[in-house]
Amino acid sequence: METFKRTPLQLFNLPQHFVIPLFQRPYVWREEEQWAPLWSDIRRVTELRIAEPRSGATHFLGAVVLQSHDAQSRRLTTWNVIDGQQRLTTLQILADAACALLAENGQARLAGQLERLTHNDEIYVEEGDSRLKVRHLNKDRAAFDEVMIAEPPVDHAGMVHSDSQIVRAHAYFSTVVEQWLGAVDSEDYEAKAKELTTVLLDGLQLVSIELEASENSQEIFETLNARGTPLTAADLVRNFVFQRLDAEGADTAKAYREDWPFETKFWMKEVSVGRSLVSRSSLFLNQWLVARTGEEVSPQATFNRFKSYVELESSQSMGQLLPIIKTQAQQYESWTESAARPGGSLTSTEMAVYRMQAAGVEVLKPLLIWAHEPGRGITPDSVDRIINVAESWMIRRQLLRLSGSDLGRIVADLIAANAKASASDIAERVTGHLARLNVTSTYWPGDDELRQTLAIEAAYTRFPRGRLRMLLEAAEDYYRAETGQPQIERKGYPVEHLLPRSWKDTWPVDPDDVEARQAHVHRLGNLTLLTRSLNSKVSNGPWSLKRSALQDHNTITLTGRVIKRTEHEAWDEELIDERTAELIETLLRVWPVPEGHHGKVVDPQTKAGDWVELKHLIEAGLLRAGDSLVATHRDYKGREATITADGAILLDGKLYKSPSAAGIALRKRSTNGWYFWAIADGRRLRDVRTDFQNSMPADEDLELPKP
Repeated sequence: METFKRTPLQLFNLPQHFVIPLFQRPYVWREEEQWAPLWSDIRRVTELRIAEPRSGATHFLGAVVLQSHDAQSRRLTTWNVIDGQQRLTTLQILADAACALLAENGQARLAGQLERLTHNDEIYVEEGDSRLKVRHLNKDRAAFDEVMIAEPPVDHAGMVHSDSQIVRAHAYFSTVVEQWLGAVDSEDYEAKAKELTTVLLDGLQLVSIELEASENSQEIFETLNARGTPLTAADLVRNFVFQRLDAEGADTAKAYREDWPFETKFWMKEVSVGRSLVSRSSLFLNQWLVARTGEEVSPQATFNRFKSYVELESSQSMGQLLPIIKTQAQQYESWTESAARPGGSLTSTEMAVYRMQAAGVEVLKPLLIWAHEPGRGITPDSVDRIINVAESWMIRRQLLRLSGSDLGRIVADLIAANAKASASDIAERVTGHLARLNVTSTYWPGDDELRQTLAIEAAYTRFPRGRLRMLLEAAEDYYRAETGQPQIERKGYPVEHLLPRSWKDTWPVDPDDVEARQAHVHRLGNLTLLTRSLNSKVSNGPWSLKRSALQDHNTITLTGRVIKRTEHEAWDEELIDERTAELIETLLRVWPVPEGHHGKVVDPQTKAGDWVELKHLIEAGLLRAGDSLVATHRDYKGREATITADGAILLDGKLYKSPSAAGIALRKRSTNGWYFWAIADGRRLRDVRTDFQNSMPADEDLELPKP
């Protein structure tokens, strides 16, 4: 066995194969737990090298265990990957995603350098064999091979294995790298592209433990992955806290009994964060650290960051810090338990906790902890205003289904930027900070973009049920507040379709109107809340029967308004559109933006790709039903398709839901349809999409929303 410290270039430079054996577990790394922290570290090293060219900053990725393979090809060294396949696979995916983006944008030299990390030169590969340096033998093989050999620009959504974790990782890194690099014609694009390539080649370090074929790899694997229940971050912090207290001469038994709050069922409960489970105490300590340091702290780094904060940065002893942690933990527990109650009105902080739980995120928790820190002196009114603007920023992005991977960094930046700000100015400063964000990964969407998107969005199928219910509850609470009523009970009330999903038997329309009716079924304006589910026969029955049932059992303002509106007319598509517009305006008032703010971004081509569909371009008048699409690929010149009224594509007598699906059907391989298809004037669909995004109004002078 030999151990080496290697950069990716040193590890991958030779023609070779790294084989992931069949018995290895599949790829399991995910965005919040691994991808985002890894990208954050790589971005940090790259930006440090740009700012300080002589710094030579690096990032340590951990260890991999490799075992030489008995069966060697004539030209390629082969290694079995015994341990570390998750990080090796991720590093390959990241390098390939960056390579594809650079190749697409004319950076052939840099792309070629990165390609040497992931692909063997053809001259060393046997005919018919794969050029990929990492070879999966387990169930990830098909997905890994598909995404790693795809031609740029890579269409992840159109891939056969689009739902695999491998393809999702490639899509994630493609998005964050493209957003960080910025516009191709920007002044610093080439410098950033060159430095990122350099970091991926030699700015990362791994420890490579290399075994001979005859050595016992299982012993090494078991030593590196010791059995037993791992300590949580809270366990490690507890041990450190009481060691410090003992060194300070404190009564540790009394401190444990009176000031350490994390030994109850509430704190030991495992809670879901993304797709992982962590103890609530570990999660709180991570969020408390963000609130204290103004830095984004990955869950894996919680203990080390806590230790360095206490030892190097805090001016307080552990005896002084522990009562503060206890007080803030008790606040946190109170907010969480209040948010879990089905009845009773909530404060803005408690409601923010409830809405985050419904939306499936934790991103604003550090801001809440920070705003309530003892001694900070922020008034209750200012706290409410901070919560309102932060919620608006977060929820508006969710309404557009924009990525949330960079929002934790912005929350940390907010805290750092206002650490020494006057308490009386903080609300204005937070608002201004969020309003100035101007890239797709973090910007605060404006009213017009939400109106345009939500007007035709199939809300019922696009939003998780808990998030959708929370939006309807927010509208209900807004209406109730106008007449001084208490907030709606948070009992998980059913979301009901007014025009039923099964409408064809009892709500008939002319054949020409079937398509339009079906498009309205899942829109926001066709949804309401009920105190209990209607009988399916009543729910799917004619409107007169259904309206009567709603009237008999309704206590919810949202539904009452529909009943009143249909006193003399039946529920139909026109009323759905009117109510959709009304609910959108209500949500915009619940979560306002500063006056004059439109959410304009400097990278609209990236923003457009996140959510725009052909139907949006038709609604905007940029495309029309019946328009022809022409294939641009040299092998398919002259092949045409037709756009339908609902934003589908008709090709050879078959309908396809997206440009990429139609491209795949024609080419029989992964295809980015937005790049593949062009309209009659020669513009590719992605150019039309960019024109649509750029049509948003320009930013004007900003004023704070009225409290």
